[in-house]
Amino acid sequence: MNLYPKLITDALSTVRYPGTGKDIVTSGMVEDTIRIDGNKVSFSMKFEKPNDPFIKSVLKAAETAIHTFVDKAVEVTIEVKAAQVARPVLEKLLPGVKNILAISSGKGGVGKSTVSANLAVALAAQGYKVGLLDADIFGPSIPKMFDIENARPVVSKIEGRDLIEPEEKYGVKILSIGFFVNPDDAVVWRGGMASNALKQLISDGNWGELDYFLLDLPPGTSDIQLTLVQTLSITGAIVVSTPQQVALADARKGISMFQGDKVNVPVIGLVENMAWFTPEELPDNRYYLFGREGCKELAEELKLPLLGQIPIVQSICESGDLGKPIALDQDSITGQAFTYLAIRVVEETALRNENLEPTEKVVVKGK
Repeated sequence: MNLYPKLITDALSTVRYPGTGKDIVTSGMVEDTIRIDGNKVSFSMKFEKPNDPFIKSVLKAAETAIHTFVDKAVEVTIEVKAAQVARPVLEKLLPGVKNILAISSGKGGVGKSTVSANLAVALAAQGYKVGLLDADIFGPSIPKMFDIENARPVVSKIEGRDLIEPEEKYGVKILSIGFFVNPDDAVVWRGGMASNALKQLISDGNWGELDYFLLDLPPGTSDIQLTLVQTLSITGAIVVSTPQQVALADARKGISMFQGDKVNVPVIGLVENMAWFTPEELPDNRYYLFGREGCKELAEELKLPLLGQIPIVQSICESGDLGKPIALDQDSITGQAFTYLAIRVVEETALRNENLEPTEKVVVKGK
């Protein structure tokens, strides 16, 4: 294998930086000095901001380009210059977690858990360390969506503490109350019991280092939401809704809860699920079954980002039932929609961290 610098730069010129659409070579992101030692190639890349949301995805794309256009046997080492991503400690309870995102919906049936599962998979596919907590204590569905209903997490002794080891699938660390109850039995608990169970999954889970910790909340505004904002410093909330007006009315309440003075959690943006129906055999056709762009209009009205619009395709339901989130198929219509959603979530989370102070936990004063 005869390697030389131009061969490498030609391969890298096929990689585009998502923020500008320009290739990374002509943009000056690749340093001129490309070092070659046998089948080992190393070089440096420059990013403008230390918290650039595309660092990991661009590095992965650069390595893939060299393996595709040069040789799969090339060992690639890329140094990020003057742009190491900061690792702020947002929460003493979870010191290794950078961003905690609550995924919420005003009402049930809008596909919030489907969005949570597929967003987690899409983020992991881009190289991020991702954790997913099924905080829907009374209706846990994440185990089904990952085909791990029979999982029974083990406990490990770590630094003198007994910690629950999350299940890991598709690159996502997962904990759910569904692992600890019979899936055929209803969870009949008072609010205090449910809140304590949720706290234990958070504090006693061995989550380790995470870029994104996603919380799949139960629908509505209840004790569970209050428990979370009292337990964790949540980076931001993502609100999921369908386009019809009855769902949007409840979405407004959820947004109001997070943005209210007592909670004060920034809303990263909205996701419009079931935005339209597209038959797989007619991918260019769109049928607006639940109204058209209602969530988009709400986002514009409230001056919040619309993070993505997820279409209905039959395979999205089948994939969830089979425990294989559709985001795994990045070539499918819906898989591409979730990949775009993940990119937008990374962008908006980075902007939130750049422009706002870390969220403070809610402190409830004694009566």
